This record gives sequence, C-alpha cells and structure tokens, in this order.
Amino acid sequence: MDFTLSEEQQMLRDLVARFVRDNLIPLEPAVLAREAEGEDKAIPAADRERIDARARELGLYALESPEEFGGSNLDTVTMVGVFEELGRTCIDYYFPPDSPNLHMLLQTCNEEQRAKYLEPYARGDKISAIAISEPNGGGDPAAMITRAEPDGNGWRINGRKIWISRAPEADFTILMAVTDPGKGARGGISAFLVDRDTPGYEVARKIPMIGGRVTYEIAIDDLRLPGSALLGELGNGFGPMQLRLSRRRVEMAARCIGTTRRALDEMKAWVKERKTFGDLLANRQAIQWWIADAEMELHALRLMVYNTAAKIDGGAQARTECSMVKLKGTELAWDTLDKAMQAYGAMGMTKELPLQMMANQIRVQRIYEGPSEVHRMLIARHALQDRIVGL
Repeated sequence: MDFTLSEEQQMLRDLVARFVRDNLIPLEPAVLAREAEGEDKAIPAADRERIDARARELGLYALESPEEFGGSNLDTVTMVGVFEELGRTCIDYYFPPDSPNLHMLLQTCNEEQRAKYLEPYARGDKISAIAISEPNGGGDPAAMITRAEPDGNGWRINGRKIWISRAPEADFTILMAVTDPGKGARGGISAFLVDRDTPGYEVARKIPMIGGRVTYEIAIDDLRLPGSALLGELGNGFGPMQLRLSRRRVEMAARCIGTTRRALDEMKAWVKERKTFGDLLANRQAIQWWIADAEMELHALRLMVYNTAAKIDGGAQARTECSMVKLKGTELAWDTLDKAMQAYGAMGMTKELPLQMMANQIRVQRIYEGPSEVHRMLIARHALQDRIVGL
C-alpha cells in the first residue's frame, strides 16, 4: 500500500508547517517563561485571536467540517499531516472545531440539533466539551454511574464528571449518562447536550495538570433537560462515543509523530555541537543507537498511523489499530523526549527548553483517551479472542 501524499495533501501539510513555524513556535519562549513562574501557560487571548485570524486567512479553519457548513471536508489520511505538524510545538493549539466531537455530532444530531449546535460548531463559532470520565470510573467508561432518569417529557440527571477540558468556556457539553443500569454499555448509556450555565450543571473545581494543562470536575445536581437534549438514540451513546475516542486516538498518535520528530531534531542538532572528553556526542555509540532506534520506530509509527487512517476513511472502525497507534505514539514520543533530555545533560533539565514541557504533555497523553495498560489489554484480547473462551 502506497502512503505517498498527493500534491494537495503535501501542500496542506507544508502550509501547516509554515503556520506552526511562523505563529506558534515564536510563542514558546514566553509560554515557557510563564510556566517556569507557575503561571498559566495558555495562549493569551490577544495572541489567540491573532493566531485564529491568521488560520482563517490561510483557510485552516473547519478542515474536517462538511462543505455545507463552510468546511473543507478533509479525510482522516489528509488530517494526519495536519496533526503531525501541530505536534512539533509545545504550544497547545488546534484548528477549530475540535474534530472528534465534530464526528460524533455528525453521526448523532437531528435536524434541530444540527442547526443549534452542529452548524455553528462546525464553522468554528462555538466551543464544545465532552463529559465522560467519573471520579470512580478510571479508564472504564462503561463503569459510569451518572444517572439520567425520565422526568415528564424531559430528563433529570445527577452525578459527577471529571477530567473535562474547556468546561468553563464550552458553549455546550456532550454529557454521557446511564439511562438503563441493567444494560450498561450495551444499550444503557445515552448522550445529552447541555448548554453552558444550565442550572444543575456546575464547575466544581479547576484541576491543574502536568504539562500546563487544566481540566475540571463537574457537579451535576438535579440537572433538568428537555427531551430534545437527547443526542442520538436512547441507550446508544456508547457507540458514537467510541467513534469519538477512536478519532482522538489517531489524532494523538499523529501529533506524537510531530513531537518525536521535534525531539529528534533537537537532539541531533545538539549532539553535533556538544563535545565531551574531547569528542562530539554524535560520535558516541550510545547516542547513535538512540537516534537510529528512534528513527526506525518513528518510520513504523507513521506507517501505522496512515494505515489506520486509511481504514477509517474506508468505513472500518479500526478500534484495535487505534489502540495500537495511540499506545505506540505516546510511548515512542515519551522515550525519545527522555533520550533527548538525557543527551542535553543538565540543560535538558531546565525549563528554558521546550523538551520538558512536551515530555509532561506526553506523560498526560499516556493516560488520556485510555491509559496504556487498557490499550494493551484490548490489543491482547483482540489477538487472543479466537483462542481463549470468554474474551
């Protein structure tokens, strides 16, 4: 199978590479300085507005959105190059809208919801969040206990959600809740759309994460929603949620390609200049083997990601492949960043370089969208399902 990019795909990737070089990487020193002082590392509002405007000017908005909403309707394979280039910086930036939620909404919204939520979101005019995880649920979404019960023509929901990104700024949130405890993940979980500032849905606390990220815990206390808030089919929230998770895992793996490449580039530049005991680090066998191993693994990861993306574009769920690339991507980026920091010595331990921030970001991603251990379990189950009864 040939994964050579078309001329159009390569042009888009080059455009994103220039965007990252000219608009995001120059922000790194200021972000690193704020992070070193314990301040918020998020892009300041003024910079964000300027960067968003530049992205719109270059046609880098709504890349995956349908053409009817002013988007480019790009496929997953094409988006791999976009995410790879965005992964080359420690600046946490994405081109709106956040694509995994987009694909979930495209699959589930009715006509009324398309007009109210999907269309402005697909145009990049609204921000969304998704509330899946719970304090006691860990990496098992099927263990959720947040309960949605019929209430006249609507719903009454109680529970707790955690690790939610962008909760305070989201115009609406996709909320997952149990509607039939007896069925669990097989027909007992539904999705709901919750507008910001809806009574009963409150941000309980802000949770600083390593890598400069922030998540939130949400308290859900007698949240009343109309019947029209149900997203998709009753009891069928788990399937579209899995679609959303699979898309996110491919995106994360693609970003890890870019992060690994950045770490390798930084390490190669350094070891060709740094001398120890009278010789360049580049001439040390240990360093050469670190670089050789990382180059081989990066090549393998890139092929895996493009193969998985092609399967998704072909209509396959590719869940096992999504687990594979998410697992391999995060662990390769983590290992390469660690080796780069080791090669830099004491300088690699400073907060003056982006390596430490990128390493912390990748450390979080080894938990996000399913921890590594869960993905290994899923991959093993798939490999053994024809041999062991009960798996």
